[in-house]
Amino acid sequence: MDLVQKVQSILLKPKEEWVRIKGESATVADLFMSYAMVLAAIPAVSQLLGNVLIGHRLPFVGYYKWSVGRALSSAVFTYLFSLAAVYLFALIINALAPNFASPQNMTSALKLAVYSMTPGWVAGIFYIIPALSILGILAGLYGLYILYLGFETPMMDTPKEKIMPYLGVSVLVAIGLYVILGLILGAIFAVRYSAL
Repeated sequence: MDLVQKVQSILLKPKEEWVRIKGESATVADLFMSYAMVLAAIPAVSQLLGNVLIGHRLPFVGYYKWSVGRALSSAVFTYLFSLAAVYLFALIINALAPNFASPQNMTSALKLAVYSMTPGWVAGIFYIIPALSILGILAGLYGLYILYLGFETPMMDTPKEKIMPYLGVSVLVAIGLYVILGLILGAIFAVRYSAL
């Protein structure tokens, strides 16, 4: 799999790319090793550089740059949580399948989860400048559209009338998952004003 070509195709021609993806014989290990692990590193490394080189503006304090050790440990945790979250999202999609007249297929569920994360991971480059991190979040919204197209392909062989409810429930559960993981990371790496 040519990674750059795959990323371009999923970002620029997602509808056509989902048809190709559906026919691919990828394994869970392939999806993680050759795609997810590479792309998930973009926001983590960018966040590391942004926290160390530029820093964050804190109210009443000014700019705060993280130490290299703190920023590195945050980047590693962010990277690992990102990979865990995408796998958990695939588990959720797969577990919900019978509720929407779809057969369970972990590989297809993982394809949906991994490839829909592509815009957010690629836009993670904006984390180098912490003030632009909102652009990474907005790119994640495009990932929802890509996820919808994947369900419509139909990657999980979902009947047409059940696609929107399946997508909606999957996304709501995923949002809850990301909020919980975000709170955990935030609690671990919260900047304490007293430490400034």
